[in-house]
Amino acid sequence: MPDLQPRELDDGCPDSAPKQLQELQHNGSILSIAVSDEYIFAGTSKGEIAVWSLDSYQLLQTIQAHKRSVLCIYLTNDNKYLLSSACEPIINVWCPKTFARLYEIYSTYDVGDVFSVVYSPQRDTVYFGTQTQYIQWVSLRDPARQVSQDSANHPDKRQHRFFDSRAIGGRSTPRRTEDHYALIPRAQTVLEVDSGAVFQFAHYGWIFCMRIAKGPSVLVDAEEEVLVSGGGDGTIKLWKLSDEGAEYGDGERVTGDIEELMVLGEDDSESVMSLEVDGSFLYAGKLRGIIELWDIDTKQKLRVIKAHDGNVSTLKMSFGLLWSAASGGSASKHSTVHYGRDADGTSPTVSQKYQCLSRWKGHDAKILSSAVAVHQNDQLFITGANDNAVRVWRVNGMQTPAEDGVEASDNMMLKSLEDFVACKTISSRPEFTEDCRKGATYLGALFKRLGAEVDMLSTGGLHNPIVLAKFSGKAPAEQRKRILFYGHYDVVPADTKTGNWQTDPFKLKGQDGYLYGRGVSDNKGPIIAALYAVSNLLQDRELDSDILFVIEGEEESGSRGFQDTIRRNKSLLGHIDYVLLANSYWLDDEVPCLTYGLRGVLHATVCIDSKHPDLHSGVDGSNMLSEPLTDLTLLLGKLKDRKNHVNIPGFYDGILPVTEEEELRYDDIASILMRRNPANGPVDALKRSLMARWREPNLTIHRYNVSGPDGSLISSHATANVSIRLVPGQEVEQVIESLRTFLRAEFANFESDNTLTVRIDNKAEPWLGVPGNYIFRTLEEAVMKAWASPNTEENGVVLPVDGATDGHANGDSAHSKSRKPLYIREGGSIGPIRFLEKEFNAPAAHLPCGQASDAGHLHNERLRYLNLTKSREIFKTVFRKL
Repeated sequence: MPDLQPRELDDGCPDSAPKQLQELQHNGSILSIAVSDEYIFAGTSKGEIAVWSLDSYQLLQTIQAHKRSVLCIYLTNDNKYLLSSACEPIINVWCPKTFARLYEIYSTYDVGDVFSVVYSPQRDTVYFGTQTQYIQWVSLRDPARQVSQDSANHPDKRQHRFFDSRAIGGRSTPRRTEDHYALIPRAQTVLEVDSGAVFQFAHYGWIFCMRIAKGPSVLVDAEEEVLVSGGGDGTIKLWKLSDEGAEYGDGERVTGDIEELMVLGEDDSESVMSLEVDGSFLYAGKLRGIIELWDIDTKQKLRVIKAHDGNVSTLKMSFGLLWSAASGGSASKHSTVHYGRDADGTSPTVSQKYQCLSRWKGHDAKILSSAVAVHQNDQLFITGANDNAVRVWRVNGMQTPAEDGVEASDNMMLKSLEDFVACKTISSRPEFTEDCRKGATYLGALFKRLGAEVDMLSTGGLHNPIVLAKFSGKAPAEQRKRILFYGHYDVVPADTKTGNWQTDPFKLKGQDGYLYGRGVSDNKGPIIAALYAVSNLLQDRELDSDILFVIEGEEESGSRGFQDTIRRNKSLLGHIDYVLLANSYWLDDEVPCLTYGLRGVLHATVCIDSKHPDLHSGVDGSNMLSEPLTDLTLLLGKLKDRKNHVNIPGFYDGILPVTEEEELRYDDIASILMRRNPANGPVDALKRSLMARWREPNLTIHRYNVSGPDGSLISSHATANVSIRLVPGQEVEQVIESLRTFLRAEFANFESDNTLTVRIDNKAEPWLGVPGNYIFRTLEEAVMKAWASPNTEENGVVLPVDGATDGHANGDSAHSKSRKPLYIREGGSIGPIRFLEKEFNAPAAHLPCGQASDAGHLHNERLRYLNLTKSREIFKTVFRKL
């Protein structure tokens, strides 16, 4: 006989967590989970079923499913029905595609909470286990069970023998009611369970779990369905199902019946919290971390495993492995006695005996539910806990000492982005110089691994190198178009000392459909999306054009050395037909955009210096002394008037007038933003604001700096930083000369003893693209194709899409209707775009990948996962067509 004594947890099981893809947050504990091909369903302590997209991890809808906590949700194998039960005597049957409430089922008995529910497709029958230790059932196709919505037997209507009882002259307890009760959708059909369709005291304890299994024992046919139940009395029971039950006195029969086939575990009173059936083997999760393995045919307990510290609340058999999780927050995977490793993913070296392959801390809370799924070639283990979180784990390719030769995940895009974000490529701080070089090296190696010819272009001095990667198309050389994709691998600092970052900024984290990390939106995510678009085209043998990636490491520091380096290596890059970049955001979180204009920028430092050292204002200050800070303040006051009009002569000369076509664009943008958020209005003011920020120049004084310590000093040196945003029609060099001339002339009028210096720190030309040219038309078609709304109708019901909401839904819309993207201009500046366009005489276009809420340059920077994948799709279409 095998040793059935459970081992302690110091069993040498590797503490190796799989990759966590996403954490999905809700406002209630996650008590139950089910997964379809499209959606993750979670039953919560708020009586709701939350629905997330399996593609984007966006919260699509929150259904008020029950009045109280949803204890169980069950998805049928054919994805036809989603069943739910709760801390109430109501069972619901939903359509898992339209989320319509198809059936409401209730018992004529006071059954208390319904802990478990399953469905038999052979009999089209729902079985449920109750707090009162009953198993009941009802056939969905039995017309005799259909009753009106207002049946007097409904639990909300009928007299309760305890709560509604009253003494003579007394009053009954008022029925509880809450506002969210009214949000529960009305069922299309109400079914009343036949009073004879019950097996009372099926267990002598609450019936926590049930399963439907085909032919698990030699006592039934191979295709015959058997009901398996586990109860608080520690027993596991198998039930034979039949179509006809006991006969009534008038000759009619109950539809359906169950008959006890066998009982397991009568010698153990520890509650059975979870079940899984695999052929003739049965796994039972019990209290105190115990998992039992039973041979159903011989009724033998083959093995007892001490798998966790807490109660084993959930078991799942998939990918040739047993997955479990417990109330202590741990999750684990075990090899099984039945499976060796096959194409599904178990290693042939795994021992045929039960072996813990890995155990990890899944939640800092009680894990109460789990599910398994395969999506986009990834094997997923999904856990839910009372920390209000659902966590999605990618479990294929988990390397542990007990498993060798596990294949790498097919989904390398996220892994590459994760590694890229981990590089602390902060160009503005010298202490990160080595990290920037490591980031460039990583990116170059990634390009090379995916098929590119790579060069590192030195920018001179300590400036970070430019990564140049060339992917060659398959078309004849003389016919190939050559597309230059510009991006930057450097990022702005991420201050973690203030506590504003909710995650480690250099450790990519998925949460609620978003990816969080410094640079994930600006600009590492778009670079990775474009790279994997090219990689996919190469694999599909669809890449005709040459794609050149020019990725610099100094964009956040003024693109130091970029122009000189490109000019010096122009022959290496060769002829360019189109320039493409993706380094900005949509106007809001819903409508895709294309950017066709950027303002330029001029950064200058204005300095006033005295021939004297720092002086004490009391000892040395007098009206005979010219003070640098006073001179600087007066001088800067000459730059603008009270209405923000810039006083530099000729400053507004050459600015392009607004065309009729552009005016219509602003009208379209303003009206859409107003519909999204009326608080943006009125519409004329919004339109004027957009035009002022996008197509009009501006001058800003940023900061003052003075010499000497704080106190009553006359500083010998005073400086101020000034930026001027320029628009098409203004020439940068001309504005620089005009600025210097104006400041020198005004300063001369002061007759000051001090000296003036004007230093130009950085400059970038404005850029204005042509929305109607070929590259923009190609981008427009690609955006419309990628973001076209997949809404369809089925039987008059509009099917939901990613981000679709109803009156009780949460989350942003993920899809625009099938319409053109908004053509927008932006107030910010990207110096290299106009330079590249002029240097190579090639038209440029700009695809914003992120949403307005991405928080680029701010704490908690993020990029929606859906935007990442859609951007890859758009780039793939554009690279293929150009």
